[in-house]
Amino acid sequence: MNIPAPFSQRQYDYFLRCIDSWFNVAEGGKRGGKNVLQTLVFCAMLETHKNKIHLVAGVSNATAKLNILDCDGYGLLNYFEGRCREGKYKDRDCVYVKTKTGEKVILVSGGGKDGDEKLIKGNTYGMAYVTEANECHTKFLKEVFDRTISSSDRKIFHDLNPKEEEHWYYTDILKFHEQNQEKDKNYGYNYGHFTIVDNMSLTDEQIKAVLKTYEKESVWYRRDIRGERAVAEGIIFVKFANNAEPYLYNDDELFDIATGLDGKPKLKKYPYKLTVGIDFGGNGSMTTFVAAAYFNRYHDIRIVEEAGIDKSPDIDADKICKKFIEFYNLIIDKYGRAPDWIFPDSAATTMINSLRSAARKEGLPWQNIAGCYKNELSERPRMWDILLHTGRLKINRRCTKLIAALKALKWDEKKPNQPEDKNIGNCNDWWDAGCYTMLDFEKYIGLDK
Repeated sequence: MNIPAPFSQRQYDYFLRCIDSWFNVAEGGKRGGKNVLQTLVFCAMLETHKNKIHLVAGVSNATAKLNILDCDGYGLLNYFEGRCREGKYKDRDCVYVKTKTGEKVILVSGGGKDGDEKLIKGNTYGMAYVTEANECHTKFLKEVFDRTISSSDRKIFHDLNPKEEEHWYYTDILKFHEQNQEKDKNYGYNYGHFTIVDNMSLTDEQIKAVLKTYEKESVWYRRDIRGERAVAEGIIFVKFANNAEPYLYNDDELFDIATGLDGKPKLKKYPYKLTVGIDFGGNGSMTTFVAAAYFNRYHDIRIVEEAGIDKSPDIDADKICKKFIEFYNLIIDKYGRAPDWIFPDSAATTMINSLRSAARKEGLPWQNIAGCYKNELSERPRMWDILLHTGRLKINRRCTKLIAALKALKWDEKKPNQPEDKNIGNCNDWWDAGCYTMLDFEKYIGLDK
């Protein structure tokens, strides 16, 4: 069994309050030890709980398993090592656990979608632990409350990373219980706030290394590090907008140039990968092309080229294909090889097929043209912010349109975690193409390192 690091005083106090509280919420910054803490409390109380059936859940079944059962090697499977086995209970994923008071069944469920609440109907749960609770569907969370009402010792655990202050989880879920706790100190609502400094498994050097990856004026620093319910507002990349100079480079800074035997310049350092992102126009938007080069495997990224077609009410397939072939040949001529991958907007399947046909007709590789992977819109600004702040991402000075787009990109007032989609000055067209150059490599970029 892996032994977790000692608790901080705040974590220890929270643990003790869980004994007499039925609703326990752990919120705060990333790497604050919330999952480990909640899992240990859950497991400790499972040992003597009278109910047989319990529940662990997350946005998805996989999230619940990763955050609670595994939990970086300190999860439920570790706590009950030698006393548990994974299996099925009425066709649902579960873990069978031998405790001091007999065998218990812990059902595992996803709760992120409308309708997931149906997966947990039909049972009474002694305890329920929902990880990333504010990412789950409100119907699922309310069903969890209902399904634990008749428990012999009702315990519900939530952990979460902060959202904006007006997020529905705070207004529709927590506010009611906070008010009841204020009226009655014995109501049973227990709240704990934790940050990276509560994680006693991290050394001072490790914490300093993590802090270096964040811009202190950014919304992500306030949320991920300080654990605040910060509202995203105004310009997204404030530091870049104020002074883009540290994030730019000249052509002669991209490669080390040497003279070959034939007297011609020769590239000493070749990109590990070359990618092209394409956002299609129409409906008043531009069609944009952005190319990126990856060095040192996926560690260092350079935006190397951009090109665009003026905005138009309709998509002109012939015009787009012609510009695409020009851009394709530019990359080959300038960097000595075809792009490894070309990632157009995956929603435009007809245009993707047109690009493949155009490339094949010109004798260019076409199998490398694939629809771009799409992640959450809210994750993209954070990815760029960390890459820019740590110096891993730089942009060629000639890419003036993309540079201007990054300076102008704003948060959406109605969707605080997403960039505004007004596309003023076509900033979203350039932003999307830039994102498409790297979204498929997100897992290789390793932003947590």
